[in-house]
Amino acid sequence: MYLHGTSRINEQGHLEIGGCDTVKLAEQYGTPLYMVDEAHIRNRMRQFVDAFEQTCLSYQVAYASKAFSTLAMCRIVDEEGLLLDVVSDGELYTALQAGFPPERIYFHGNNKTLAELDMALAAGVGLFVVDNFTELTRLDRMATEQESKARILLRTTPGVEAHTHDYIQTGQEDSKFGFDYQSGQVIEAVQYALSSSGLELLGFHCHIGSQIFETEGFSLAIGKMADLCKECLESLGFQTTILNLGGGFGIRYNDQDQPLPVSNYVQAIEDGVRKGFQGREIPEIWVEPGRSIVGEAGTTLYTVGTMKEVPGVRKYIAVDGGMNDNPRTALYQASYEAMLANRGAEPPTETVSIAGKLCESGDMLIWDATLPNVKDGDLLAVSCTGAYNYSMSNNYNRVRRPAVVFLYEGKSDLVVRRESLLDLLQNDQLPDRLKKGQAPHHQPNPILEVEGTGSE
Repeated sequence: MYLHGTSRINEQGHLEIGGCDTVKLAEQYGTPLYMVDEAHIRNRMRQFVDAFEQTCLSYQVAYASKAFSTLAMCRIVDEEGLLLDVVSDGELYTALQAGFPPERIYFHGNNKTLAELDMALAAGVGLFVVDNFTELTRLDRMATEQESKARILLRTTPGVEAHTHDYIQTGQEDSKFGFDYQSGQVIEAVQYALSSSGLELLGFHCHIGSQIFETEGFSLAIGKMADLCKECLESLGFQTTILNLGGGFGIRYNDQDQPLPVSNYVQAIEDGVRKGFQGREIPEIWVEPGRSIVGEAGTTLYTVGTMKEVPGVRKYIAVDGGMNDNPRTALYQASYEAMLANRGAEPPTETVSIAGKLCESGDMLIWDATLPNVKDGDLLAVSCTGAYNYSMSNNYNRVRRPAVVFLYEGKSDLVVRRESLLDLLQNDQLPDRLKKGQAPHHQPNPILEVEGTGSE
């Protein structure tokens, strides 16, 4: 397993992250356990900021909280001076409860409910990324009724297909997201926004996909967005002040992944922007990395349980988690690397498949992992689980979701406690008629209880 950030093998042969021995963490917090390298998160944020500082562009870096959202994470984003992108009332509530300044929050999503729009307007979020005509007219009406102005960007699909999994491509023409560029929908939306009483249009947003390892897609998208900005200026007199180019910067999950340095992506963005806006005023450039900030910072720790060998086929190693804490293998055919955290210095001797404990054949975490001879009770560490693992976790089979700890300079902090069995029932309601000791109310079946019917 490739060691990211502050990860290392210590003198005891144990995996250590953020100066914390993972074997001791398992004893203290139990498993499965999400472990987050805080220093690595902060370093990645600063890499984006530093790269933009070298460009002389006016810019903002936002963290896409859909990748991983907790109170502690929102505090780190605030301390590092980034904007925060939210896509639900839950993410917005988390940010507000963490004390994140609402003016530095913007609200994304293709189906914001009326309640969510009202909540965001009341909170005073910085702006909305408007995704469709329904939202455009709703937000205009609601802001007008409140005698306020909602600052907005219009999300558009530039018709660029990133080289990634079909489920995480978002910039192509046939997408559930955004106003279509090719058909002229986005121009119609601009016209509406400019004539509205409750909206203040600032610019545009696009996002071409996720887990992208090249810069050509960004360059193509920037060219199209620059053309859109030019058309709006020349035909409608609208000067774009913000151009949000989304995120999607790839990370390393395994040997097949070759992500570019952050500076390469940012350099390509600068080159594309300067070319596309040559001779014109360049708007403020925004990006919204999520996975590329937290993905490599996360490691999930499991305890090995049962084993099963199918002669001539494969050896299954089962752990105490699975698709409830990491559904990405089942959802995206995602590939991960792993190691034995308690025997990190030992060389690999066998290839095994890591299975979860959930009642699904597809509950697999890794199909082929090369490890030392695995034993019952070993600790298995799966790397790069910081993004879309905790945020997608679930209670399938009524399995409790793991705890989350932040690791920083030799100290571990519990930021999300492990769910208890009682937590699983906290929203359950038992009707009086089903409570133990209550006689069931019998309703006769009019077919089965008609006199003279039956098999006699």
